[in-house]
Amino acid sequence: MTQNTDQHTHRRVWLITGASRGLGNAIAQAALDLGDAVVATSRNPVATANSLIGQANQLLSLAMDVTDKQQIASAVQSAIAHFGRIDVLVNNAGYGLMGAVEEVSDEEARAVFDTNVFGLLAVTRAVLPILREQRSGHIVNISSVAGVAAGVGSGIYAATKFAVEGFSEALSAEVAPLGIHVSLVEPGQFRTDFLADSLKLAEKTIPDYDETAGQVVRALKERNGKQAGHPGKAAAAIIQLVQSERPTLRLPLGVDCLERMERKLSAVAADIESWRDIALHSEFDA
Repeated sequence: MTQNTDQHTHRRVWLITGASRGLGNAIAQAALDLGDAVVATSRNPVATANSLIGQANQLLSLAMDVTDKQQIASAVQSAIAHFGRIDVLVNNAGYGLMGAVEEVSDEEARAVFDTNVFGLLAVTRAVLPILREQRSGHIVNISSVAGVAAGVGSGIYAATKFAVEGFSEALSAEVAPLGIHVSLVEPGQFRTDFLADSLKLAEKTIPDYDETAGQVVRALKERNGKQAGHPGKAAAAIIQLVQSERPTLRLPLGVDCLERMERKLSAVAADIESWRDIALHSEFDA
């Protein structure tokens, strides 16, 4: 791999998907503020470049739709040609989908999986050969508290994040001997435009779910712009994670996230205890 002569060996090179707004934009700006280099990818690279402040030789803004493998390959090639390496991949691009499981159509479910799961996988597979050659790097997959504890009305969205959690756990073990770290960031509700521009609703509604999934959807609409989580503080935590000598697999963010995760862990522990005797006696007799 070639490297530009203006590349400083001490600074990291970040490739961030979905960097035009929200958490991805906040992470990009935090990395630039450190003096690191950022390859900011989005569907609108001009708007992304205009939204970020940094030195001219720090920022490369590229068009990339994570469902387009040709665009992914082109963006990764451009990143290497420009900066010579990639140190941190932040898989942030994605969107939410709300609706009861029965309300979400096959087409809606496949579309959100294409972006949140298969798009993330495609970008990761495109960058991994570079990280393996370097024998270094950090993959940061933006999951969600919903990837640990699914809630009413978010079953299909949660399923995409559960998938990301699952393969990230396995990937972490697979690439650790190669000097590559993998981390899952699990935010609760942060004050970005996620509940507005990045949230889709199932087209079909079923009256029987109005007081469960429907009620949650209505509450989320009212909560937009009032979320307690600060995107800048989330970005700072992710910077700290990447800078850590021993980064953890999981980074939960937000009071609401911790509360939901702790309730989930307590419920799982209770289920285990309820069925422990039967579970221990479900094997062939010796």
